[in-house]
Amino acid sequence: MATEFTKYHGLGNDFILIDNRLSSLPLLTPEQAVKLCDRHFGIGADGVIFALPGESGTDYTMRIFNSDGSEPEMCGNGIRCLGRFLADLEGESRTKDSYHIHTLAGVITPQLMTDGQVKVDMGLPRLLAGEIPTTLGTAQTKVINQPLEVAGKTWEVTCVSMGNPHCITFVEDVAAIDLEIIGPQFEHHPAFPQRTNTEFIQVVSRDYLKMRVWERGAGITLACGTGACASLVAGVLTGKCDRTATVELPGGPLQIEWSETDQRIYMTGPAQRVFSGQI
Repeated sequence: MATEFTKYHGLGNDFILIDNRLSSLPLLTPEQAVKLCDRHFGIGADGVIFALPGESGTDYTMRIFNSDGSEPEMCGNGIRCLGRFLADLEGESRTKDSYHIHTLAGVITPQLMTDGQVKVDMGLPRLLAGEIPTTLGTAQTKVINQPLEVAGKTWEVTCVSMGNPHCITFVEDVAAIDLEIIGPQFEHHPAFPQRTNTEFIQVVSRDYLKMRVWERGAGITLACGTGACASLVAGVLTGKCDRTATVELPGGPLQIEWSETDQRIYMTGPAQRVFSGQI
């Protein structure tokens, strides 16, 4: 039986979206997702996202398989794409501009803006070592500017969870980082028992950051929404940036705010449909 899909991207971070609203289980296996994500023999994507029925009063549930078949807790660019996908599925029957989405990282709320952008309430950042998780500190302590030995060098890292783990390090020039070599060594470092996403950040000004990312389970990607959020938090914690900033990724900019009022993270960026088909 054919399965319909639509491909979307958020700043070049691309996903295969599956209408899974009639079943609480993904229609595809992780192994099938790996084949579909292959850029030479499949459709090509950083992950496959399933729109499932809501749980615990939410509108929908999000599940995602990375290009290596692993399942992350959440994906910032992915949930913007999911919000746009759901609006396209509902069509003229759509009655709301925002959705409460159940994810493995909690309830996340994307809101479709009138200018075509999608603003997402990403929730509260988690800052304790036990929440991330990492062994770089005791469970109830924050990991800020801690030394970490990777690839024969000592890096100062700050760790943040946006429902998924992030290790952020500030560098003079992000373009000089050999991501393909260094990224996997961060991801699989024993200090991160569930592996980690790694963001390399260049501070251009207090409201403008440049970022390159190695994503857990996907490798080098053009953008990472949760990573941009975590990086702004790390910048605030280390005194390097303001609570609102533009984060420039290889695929384009995201607007990130860490609200002083409610302490929640808000991410605003695009989500664009590419094409539809059947598999």
